[in-house]
Amino acid sequence: MNFVFISPNYPENYWLFCRGLKKYGATVLAIVDTPYDSLKDELKANIDECYVVSSFNDYDQMVKAVGYFTFKYGKIDWIESNNEAWLTLDAKLRDDFNVKTGFDFKTINEYQSKSAMKKYYAKANIPTARYTLVDSLDNALNFAHEVGYPLVLKPDHGVGASFTYTINCDEDLNTYYKQTLDQQMILEEYVDGEVFTLDGVCDQNGDIRYINSLEYVGNCMDSVLYQQSIGAYTAFSIKEEYKNVVQETIHAFQLKNRFFHCEFFRLNKAKKGLGKKGAIIGLEVNFRPPGGFAPDLMNYAGSIDVYEIWAKVLLTQDGYFDLKERKSSGFAGRRDSINYKYTVEEIETMYKKNLIETKYLPPAYAATMGNCTIIARFDTLKEREDFFRDALAIAE
Repeated sequence: MNFVFISPNYPENYWLFCRGLKKYGATVLAIVDTPYDSLKDELKANIDECYVVSSFNDYDQMVKAVGYFTFKYGKIDWIESNNEAWLTLDAKLRDDFNVKTGFDFKTINEYQSKSAMKKYYAKANIPTARYTLVDSLDNALNFAHEVGYPLVLKPDHGVGASFTYTINCDEDLNTYYKQTLDQQMILEEYVDGEVFTLDGVCDQNGDIRYINSLEYVGNCMDSVLYQQSIGAYTAFSIKEEYKNVVQETIHAFQLKNRFFHCEFFRLNKAKKGLGKKGAIIGLEVNFRPPGGFAPDLMNYAGSIDVYEIWAKVLLTQDGYFDLKERKSSGFAGRRDSINYKYTVEEIETMYKKNLIETKYLPPAYAATMGNCTIIARFDTLKEREDFFRDALAIAE
């Protein structure tokens, strides 16, 4: 089994996917964009060969890399990065090298469109927010007057909360419409709900073999836009209703042999056309693991290795990992710009028995997860509530 893994050097924890692949018998062929000598020893030990390119954005170099591996090792069976930034790159290379174990370019390009996702949610009988693709200011204003404010304006193709705006009036819409003329934007009705995720690994039939859920402390969009504190944690348990919803979602999108990261709203109050309080609303499907160190949070919570689970399912189609007993693990993301009630050191002392580690993040991660993240594990709901209350408390 020849497995080309793109960018196992970044994020840094992605070398663990290579370790899993090696364990289950794959020939692991890495493509990296940094000098070989700069790679972690753990990564070097878990790949069979490494091809260095100057940039993943140089497609000719990427074709040469996969061509070299094909010449030396034979037909390539898998091409994968597990990284949002390179999903279309993965797909183009699959098309060019006739690799059928993942999405082709046409499919992934459609799936990365927020508007196109709507029809797949409909197949799964999961409601979504009403929307329009913005092709003119008049079109946007007509939609706004029909649906009512507030609304959310965001790129139809986009990652995270960049260029995402809450629209409260005609003046807002006019302002942000002019600022985003160079992008295809989607305008959606505002959903008053809590965002949560259902993440995991599915097999060649699209059946879920492992599932996890993340809940948030604070608002992800506001955290990015207004540099607020943020936090997230894994759920102690997952309702059967939620498992059924995400399984229907996976089948509707025809996901197979993949890590998935599905985002949903849980309505805070009943809304006509969407459902009653507590109803689940489709938000977005991502065709890769949740970002940052979220896979590590899954490991801490379940005493498992999701990197290995992914490799085992893909390469052997073996194993179900339905965890009956879980702890909860999470992170509190703090901003340098905020004056907190307690110092990092004080939080580490107060929650010494829960503490896993404290990370100071580079700018690429800090924008969404905070400059400093304190990672902890909890046995009880009270422990978790106390931790987030204290870790994110602002000085008076």
